[in-house]
Amino acid sequence: MEPKQIREGYLVKRGSVFSTWKAMWVVLLEDGIEFYKKKSDNSPKGMIPLKGSALTSPCQDFGKRMFVFKITTTKQQDHFFQAAFLEERDAWIRDIKKAIKCIEGGQKFSRKSTRRSIRLPETIDLGALYLSMKDTEKGIKELNLEKDKKIFNHCFTGSCVIDWLVSNQSVRNRQEGLMIASSLLNEGYLQPAGDMSKSAVDGTAENPFLDNPDAFYYFPDSGFFCEENSSDDDVILKEEFRGVVIKQGCLLKQGHRRKNWKVRKFILREDPAYLHYYDPAGGEDPLGAIRLRGCVVTSVESNSDGKKSEEENLFEIITADEVHYFLQAATPKERIEWIKAIQVASRTGK
Repeated sequence: MEPKQIREGYLVKRGSVFSTWKAMWVVLLEDGIEFYKKKSDNSPKGMIPLKGSALTSPCQDFGKRMFVFKITTTKQQDHFFQAAFLEERDAWIRDIKKAIKCIEGGQKFSRKSTRRSIRLPETIDLGALYLSMKDTEKGIKELNLEKDKKIFNHCFTGSCVIDWLVSNQSVRNRQEGLMIASSLLNEGYLQPAGDMSKSAVDGTAENPFLDNPDAFYYFPDSGFFCEENSSDDDVILKEEFRGVVIKQGCLLKQGHRRKNWKVRKFILREDPAYLHYYDPAGGEDPLGAIRLRGCVVTSVESNSDGKKSEEENLFEIITADEVHYFLQAATPKERIEWIKAIQVASRTGK
């Protein structure tokens, strides 16, 4: 049987030969990690076996880079990966640790082992049920929900899931619905969003799934993202820039030739996904544009060409053409907001 795929996504990987950092499409399997130059590639550039491997996180080997973790194989080969932000790194670490533990114990990887085994009725097909739940007309409606001054986009409540299962006659009652929803969560068809649902999955609640209007969940391929509540209105600028503006503000940008830093006004648009930058003193025409489709964005502790203050709040955008852009936000919070917004645009924009 083919090894089960557990997690996939873009990470920045340090090269083994030239020690350069490049964006790679990384796939975590039950027995190893494959990495590809592009998501669309059919064959991987390399594979890291997990049996007997050791995991180091956080990895402090590179003071300039944040959210780095290291995998050391049985042959004492070190592989370094960098995530975009803390939560993303922790999610990879959690699954890699579990995969290694399952290999050592001779077990199969599962998302969540509940306190008692769940026996599903033979008539229940979780894959088919998942497709029904995602049906645009008759499925669960994805909403933008607000809680604790945060907006959760493309998600739904635990109560809505149980309501749908009951009304769709997939289950006989809410208790059976809770069992089915827990199974969907365990198999990765549903993902937790927000502190309440995440705490339940981590084992602090009686059930991994909560029939609760304050517990939020989302489909893994829905484009879900969380953002701080903002009163800024989205605007559509010039007709030639068709994308809707989803974020704008001033950042420091490093020049490609002289490596000097200048303040630029940035406007982030999606569909198509572009980050245009302007002279903040005025002028309607952009000085340049960064195409975001297929890009990777990561936090960077300090830039390789300059020693700035300790609180730099730097981040790096690596385009699909492997062009590197270094930008600096004013605060750590602002940096995270820009990173998450750019990630969303890179996934959804054309």
